[in-house]
Amino acid sequence: MSTTNESYDTKVTQIEHITGLDESLHPKTDKDRTVKPRDYIFMWMGDGVNIGNMTLGASVIVAGVATLNVFQTMLAALISIAIISTIFALNDRLGYTKGIPYVVQLRMSFGTKGTVISSLLRGIPAIVWYGIQSWIGGTALNEIAKIVTDGSFDNIFVCFVVLQLIQIVISLYGFHAIKWVETFASIVFMIGLIYVFGLLVSNYSTEIAHTWVKAEGSWGLPFFGLIMVFLGNYAGIFVSAADYSRELKTGISNKKRGLLYFTPITLAYGFVIVIGAMLASATGVTNPAMALPIVIDNPYISVAVSAFIVLTVIATNMVANVVPPAYVITLLTKLKYKVSAIITGLLALCAFPWLLVQESSAAGLNLFVLIYSAFLGPVISILLVEYYILRKQKVNTTDLYNEEGPYAGYNPAGLIAMLIGAAAAFVEVELAWIIGVVVAGVAYYLLSKYAFKGSSFKKGTIFEK
Repeated sequence: MSTTNESYDTKVTQIEHITGLDESLHPKTDKDRTVKPRDYIFMWMGDGVNIGNMTLGASVIVAGVATLNVFQTMLAALISIAIISTIFALNDRLGYTKGIPYVVQLRMSFGTKGTVISSLLRGIPAIVWYGIQSWIGGTALNEIAKIVTDGSFDNIFVCFVVLQLIQIVISLYGFHAIKWVETFASIVFMIGLIYVFGLLVSNYSTEIAHTWVKAEGSWGLPFFGLIMVFLGNYAGIFVSAADYSRELKTGISNKKRGLLYFTPITLAYGFVIVIGAMLASATGVTNPAMALPIVIDNPYISVAVSAFIVLTVIATNMVANVVPPAYVITLLTKLKYKVSAIITGLLALCAFPWLLVQESSAAGLNLFVLIYSAFLGPVISILLVEYYILRKQKVNTTDLYNEEGPYAGYNPAGLIAMLIGAAAAFVEVELAWIIGVVVAGVAYYLLSKYAFKGSSFKKGTIFEK
């Protein structure tokens, strides 16, 4: 073992002695990291190829009328994907180099107690998304049950609860238990999407052209608003990039890790958004689990597609919507990870997702994404300003775990900057994410420089005296 690894392992041992946090939140050592680059790509493909993202694509169709045309939709998606990949690559670095999770990363900007507030802003949307994905998966499971029972069973809520209980059991096996699910789901569902794309082009080209392709659309607020929705959809994921990069094998350059995000997100997210808009144009239904059986008028293929939907819902939830909130609950309650995972699943049952994803419009889902991204935009901005500008990528990991160290209590600069950014974002909700990012980043820099003299949070920054 190299001297570097010995030093790192020694530091991890020191942290284990000074922190009261559950071991699941301790830094990952080299031997703990088992996710290979190939697995990482499939993981993000599996996350991108999901029905929730397809629903966002369908959101450009409102009551059968397109707010954006095909070119505007695809350009908005490409702009979003480029920004998403860049922020992922920037924010994953601390987790990758130090092996720490997001809830610990937050301490350098918000403090050990202030992290409670900022971590909930990540955990709550993830739990709601958990419920949304499971509701869509329950809808697909219900389609299977209707076909198999020849229509004698038809109860989406029961299927929703059953699927949620299955996911709770799977989540108990942790992050690595679903790697094979991600790989299988991403490959199979991409094949299924190509098949659906062929059906839509061959059978519904007239409807799609009339409703979406030839629509006048808008280059104004609806266009930029859609970019914000797409970014908001990933806001909760890339803000907690450390939760994923800490699982990735060491020795991968920053540039290569950037490609590990850009490639699968472009392939999966971009394609799924287009399919969602085409489905809604063809059927007038924005819930893809209901729209797909209309397009696929074959009970056997419908069963297969619905099964794939259920599979990808499980895969997406295990990666994006279980791990981050479970870590948050573990941090706040000191419970073990498995108990926190169970609580996460039960809370998702109470998210009322059927109110956000309705048959004729996904407007409720869009509004939800925009509202929580108004807070998460400021958080990601503060973290990046902290790490790259104030600390020049130099962070003492041991201090982050020391409850009585320089990050003890609250960092007023971080909390005030977050609130200023969120307040500014709500001035124009459709552009919430970008407004929050810019305003909070500037506010945090200025507050860190000029306010709260003598604050321990200035230690190790460019403003330390």
